[in-house]
Amino acid sequence: MTDTQPQPQRLYIGGEWVEPAGGHYEVVNPADESVVGLAPEASRPQVEDAARAAAEAFESWSRTKPEERAAILDRAADIMQREFEPWTELARAETGAPTGIARGMQVGVGVARFRRYARGALEPVEKGLPPQVTEAGPMGRASILGALEVRQPVGVVTCITSYNNPWANPAGKVAPALAMGNTVVVKPAPQDPLSVFRMADALHEAGVPAGVVNVVNGQSVEVGEAAVDSPYVDMVSFTGSTGVGQRIAEVCGRTMKRQLMELGGKGAAIVFADADLDAAVMGIGTTFSFYSGQICTAPTRVIAHRSVYDQLIEKLTGYLAFMKVGDPAAAGTVVGPVISAAHRDRVESYVELGNKEGARIAYGGERPVVGEDGKGFYVAPTLLVDCTNDMRVVREEIFGPVVVVVPFDGDEDEAVRLANDSDFGLLSYVWSGDSARAFRVARRLRAGGVGVNTIGRNMEAPFGGFKRSGVGRDVGSYALHAYSEIQSIVWTG
Repeated sequence: MTDTQPQPQRLYIGGEWVEPAGGHYEVVNPADESVVGLAPEASRPQVEDAARAAAEAFESWSRTKPEERAAILDRAADIMQREFEPWTELARAETGAPTGIARGMQVGVGVARFRRYARGALEPVEKGLPPQVTEAGPMGRASILGALEVRQPVGVVTCITSYNNPWANPAGKVAPALAMGNTVVVKPAPQDPLSVFRMADALHEAGVPAGVVNVVNGQSVEVGEAAVDSPYVDMVSFTGSTGVGQRIAEVCGRTMKRQLMELGGKGAAIVFADADLDAAVMGIGTTFSFYSGQICTAPTRVIAHRSVYDQLIEKLTGYLAFMKVGDPAAAGTVVGPVISAAHRDRVESYVELGNKEGARIAYGGERPVVGEDGKGFYVAPTLLVDCTNDMRVVREEIFGPVVVVVPFDGDEDEAVRLANDSDFGLLSYVWSGDSARAFRVARRLRAGGVGVNTIGRNMEAPFGGFKRSGVGRDVGSYALHAYSEIQSIVWTG
């Protein structure tokens, strides 16, 4: 179960490991282009089998006692903890994330989320509402109407996950969905699906009933489409690009499927004249180092007051000079590769575009050579300055280790206008020494979350986006709510 050498992976459908109808394809290590394993390619009928199995298992699982669901989630977390080291190695090999990120923010967060929603399975799902007295009508007496609000599971949930975090992201969908009594069909990102199958291993060993969890996979667009438009599916939870999210929403709209969408981001980071610049640089610098910028919550769009503009750029440039780009398995590596050659080319094309648009490359811009053979999909951490808000590099999500800096000369109104002039609204940030102003500006930003003098996130706070950054909220108890329907029961007495 823990062997990470290349070997054929089977699908997980109805509690059984099933040979894929479409054969297998190679999963490539972004760091050195070696083969990590062989991922399965499902057929549309196999995806439909998975959805049917989930539908058939729903009635029994939804009626399972919360304590039993909690115990299974806890046992799964125990197994993940037992296999922590080999599964960390697999996550690092699939994603190219440095070891610390693979340990802490991938497998570590995955374990923590299963623990959190084991507790979440025990949270109350019923709430009494204030009674209402009705007036007496011509044919009867006045009566008292009692009311109860009940959270019911939605049904079968298709969970489509992103490539940048094959542990935390699926765990953040699967664990709360199961805790609420839903059944799931998981469709991992095709670039790094093997870790998600290890999660299925843990749930299988933990005793999850057949059909409650199903994992299908494939590079073909048809696999994802089948997982979305199946008549057995009641809800789709998706993390990924805005463009794909829009197509999924169109399909869901035809049959009124519930949706939870975490989509793209272009996080605005307002830096006022009185900001702690060292703290701002540390926060903005995570864009370059955290998953090599492949994270939608990153502060990639800096809006800096002219009075500190030059100093901020100088400090960011100095910060970048100490960032080691290299093999994610090597000690001291801060920035690993991006996920694929195609994505490397895409990120580099944006750097070239920014230069053509008039931005200045203050740092980076070249392709790093790592190792003697020069293999791997590496992109240099790049700082684009002297940008304006109409540039494509400022308006579009690059999803790589690239930060753009836009100056502003006026007051907070100008900073807010520039920050809100975006199609995205996931997370934004404010750095200021004036707390009253920082919180005032935060409330004016059109973003699902705002960090004030921090890039940290409270994992019980609701998470989601405004505008084209998504639909719905999850994390903490909000995730449980996202995977539930509210039912009202009213009676007279």
